[in-house]
Amino acid sequence: LPRNRGRRGSPGHHSCTAQAELSFSMSHMEHLLREGHYAQCLSSSAPVYLVAIIQYLAARVLELVCHEAQNSGRRRLTPELVDLAAHSNTLLSDLFRTITPSPSSQRDRVPCGGARHREGGVVIG
Repeated sequence: LPRNRGRRGSPGHHSCTAQAELSFSMSHMEHLLREGHYAQCLSSSAPVYLVAIIQYLAARVLELVCHEAQNSGRRRLTPELVDLAAHSNTLLSDLFRTITPSPSSQRDRVPCGGARHREGGVVIG
């Protein structure tokens, strides 16, 4: 089959992120790796693996936080739930040992407009 050599926006063109079936941007990760000067040479597969690892960790943490929210009867995911879920998991606790929720996350708890305040956050309705 002949290759489609059209412009970038053509239907046959897919970004590296889309080809690797990743959600996070591979080109952004490559830019960060090159800008950080972590090594003299950078393999073309390094950003792919790093993005895949970060995407897996994000999905795993989100899954744990959702379970924690359901177990505590909350409908909103808060930084405190992320902290609780990460520290209660033995594998993730070492990774999240030095991370604390930022004080700026407290602004999410301020009720606005038609919202009513509820324990653990704001519930719209």
